[in-house]
Amino acid sequence: MAEGISSAALVGCTGLVGSQIITTLSSLSSHPTVHAIARRDIPASPPNIHSLIESDSSKWPSSFKSLSPTPSTFLSGLGTTTAQAGSFEAQRKIDFHLNLSLLPRSPGSSKMKAELDEAVKELGFPYTVIVKPGLLVGTRKDSRPSEAVFRAIAKGMGAISKGWLTDVWAQNADVIGRAAVAAGMQCLEGKREEGVWVVSQSDIIRLGRTEWKGENS
Repeated sequence: MAEGISSAALVGCTGLVGSQIITTLSSLSSHPTVHAIARRDIPASPPNIHSLIESDSSKWPSSFKSLSPTPSTFLSGLGTTTAQAGSFEAQRKIDFHLNLSLLPRSPGSSKMKAELDEAVKELGFPYTVIVKPGLLVGTRKDSRPSEAVFRAIAKGMGAISKGWLTDVWAQNADVIGRAAVAAGMQCLEGKREEGVWVVSQSDIIRLGRTEWKGENS
């Protein structure tokens, strides 16, 4: 399972899911080269993680375009909230415009993400994987009080039911990170037909927990 990704570019790597994607990529026995761009230092980066620290996100697209050879996989965990960004338009600049600008081109927050999904599909990549989790369960560095109560409920219900009470509406960040990497590897290994693959919550559980075999598979 670890043979598919030889190199990757990652953005949004200091967030709840992005940090788990880094952890997953670092665990692969193939030791893929990972170029991770961020505004601040990435703590405890393994040797195969090459950090590109740039506080000005408008320079990120040119930083990615200068990578040689071009990474085989692009992964994004980039996203924010209206409260964090300060306004809906500021959030849109990150969630929609920045994400879209980072992708190589060929010759309401939920509405915004749906717009981004459609825009990415139109770029015509051989493989496009869109991971659609439910509530993200895990410890955030930033404060999101409105989510904290539901995360606590999800953790409690997951603990007493071994996941079956929460899997349909909430997923652990580490499981989501593994599912994103697993989906990318399946595409690179030719195990999926070309086109758009929307990874649902049940797919996330299957790829990131049930079928995940780790670096030695």
